[in-house]
This record gives sequence, C-alpha cells and structure tokens, in this order.
Amino acid sequence: MAGMRVVVTKTLENGNIDVEDLREKAILYKDNLSCLMVTYPSTHGVFESAIKEITQIIHDNGGQVYMDGANMNAQVGLTNPATIGADVCHLNLHKTFAIPHGGGGPGVGPICVAPQLVPFLPSNPVVAAGGEKAISAISAAPWGSALVCLISYGYISMLGAEGLKKSTEYAILNANYIKEKLSGHYDTLYSGEMGRAAHEMILECRPFKQKGIEVTDIAKRLMDYGFHAPTVSFPVAGTLMIEPTESENLEELDRFCDAMISIRKEIEASTIEDNNNVLKNSPHTLSMLTADSWNFPYTREQAAFPLEYIAENKFWPTVRRADDAYGDRNLVCSCAPIEAYVEN
Repeated sequence: MAGMRVVVTKTLENGNIDVEDLREKAILYKDNLSCLMVTYPSTHGVFESAIKEITQIIHDNGGQVYMDGANMNAQVGLTNPATIGADVCHLNLHKTFAIPHGGGGPGVGPICVAPQLVPFLPSNPVVAAGGEKAISAISAAPWGSALVCLISYGYISMLGAEGLKKSTEYAILNANYIKEKLSGHYDTLYSGEMGRAAHEMILECRPFKQKGIEVTDIAKRLMDYGFHAPTVSFPVAGTLMIEPTESENLEELDRFCDAMISIRKEIEASTIEDNNNVLKNSPHTLSMLTADSWNFPYTREQAAFPLEYIAENKFWPTVRRADDAYGDRNLVCSCAPIEAYVEN
C-alpha cells in the first residue's frame, strides 16, 4: 500500500514487548497510527504481562489492535481477545480446534471483530452478509469451508467449556514439563516473570556451532529417534520451537525428552573437526543400515537404535538429506529441457 509505514517495536531480553519504546512510537506516529499487530502469547512462548497496557496505549493514540489467533490454544477458557483489548482477531481453527496445521491447508477461521468494526464486515454478491458500510467480498464462500468448520464445531461441542479449558491448561502444562525436564541439557531462550513458558518454548541451539553442530543436524537426528522435528529456526534462527499442545500424553512427552537428552550427549561427544559423526550423517535409512559395507566410526546400533524404546516401534526414514532448504529458497525446474519440445 502506497505511503504505508510499518514500525517494529523493540523486544526485551525476556521476549516481551518494550512497553516504553512502544509508547514513544505510538505517540510519535499518532496522527497516522493504524494498528498494532500482536501475537498473544507471543511466538517466543511468553505471555505478555503488560498486554492490557499495550493495547490501551494503541487505543489512546487512535489505533486499533489486531491479535494473531495462532496461539489461541493457550487462551481458550482462560482469557480471550476481547479481554486483552484486541479489536480484530483471525481465530485460527488449526491447532486449537482440531484442524491439521501445515501441509498446505486448509487455512480457514472466523474473523472476530469488536462492535465498532461490525459495519465494515465484508459483503457477498450472492448471500446477504456484511455490515452497513461493508467492503466487497474477500472470499467466494462468505463463511469459509463448511467441512472444516463442521469438524471444529464437533470438537468444541464434544469437549464443552470445561473440556476446552482443560485442553488449554494441558497445552501449557505440557510445554512447561518439557522445559523443566530438558533444563540443564538445553537452555530456554525466553520465559516469563515466573520462569515459565506459555504453550510453546524456544530451545537455544546456536552454541552447538562450537561443536560443529547446526540445528538442522538435531532435526535430522530426531528422525532416527522416531520424531518429526519441531519448528526449526522460527521465530529465531538456529533454534527449535517446541509446541506439544494438549494432545501428547506423559509417556510420549518423556519419550521425546529422552530423545532430546540423548542427542545432547551426542552433541557433547562431537568436535568441530569431525564431520563424520552420527549427527552429521543423520538420518540413517534402511538401505544404509542393511548395506554390506559400513564406513562410519560408530556402530549400526548407535545409528538406528540409540535408545531401547526405538526397537519396539522403529520408524525408518526413506531418504537422507536432499538439499535441506535450498529448494525453498531457489526456483528449481523439473521440466524436460527445451530441446525435448523441438519437433524433428
């Protein structure tokens, strides 16, 4: 949008917004202040303790507050966007309300607005929808995907108010359980005033570079332990963001923690001069382990069965590392060469 200015506020060492910096910028740009976008709890895995003060600062200077609904699974039953002072919220149905997260979709969810914004809700050329001063349609279906919404409706109806609240509590409890169990093995990058995380936390992995180990090596090694890696390098490059949600039981949490602790020991045994180790060569495929030759300085058992529980239900990665994130950052054409289309 022409003339639009995006201002980024400072973040404190604990991951919270620098309230005084926000106040200064809100006052400075109050004549043109549109809105504040905030995620609550933050993607750093911290509840902003000053969230109500933050939203009030924006309102006092003529702006609105948009709350990202990605982390609603740490809010339901405990608080809500209106309570913290948000004016708009895209209420994600993934994660919180039983819709799968990732894999290209489906991305759908209600847009919740405060009363003063109701007149501007979008219209639809076929179905009567929108407010008195409605903007034009923004989607073909005014209420999103009926199938996706039906699944979330069923989830909410079956759990009820009490069940939804418990789900939120378990999500927060699970994250803090992992945080405490990994304490002493991994540092948590951010935590709240009470030393707790929200429903997710960020593990600091950047110091392992001194051992020649990158966060990608940890992610790939987790496949040997039977786990798909948590979020890699977001929101902080070189870290792991772990978000167990409410769906994992204690046995599974312990299994994951045991794997992470075992990997930490493997990191400690690594050296920056040694690129031929169990982490750098991970994941180990079935074809590798069953090949006649084994030219690695560790055993096949160390590669494929580093912990006892893995033998009971082994997941075999089908491929090793192709190009990591290269294909995400570079256009790669798999088409036949242009010569193949030339007529003889």
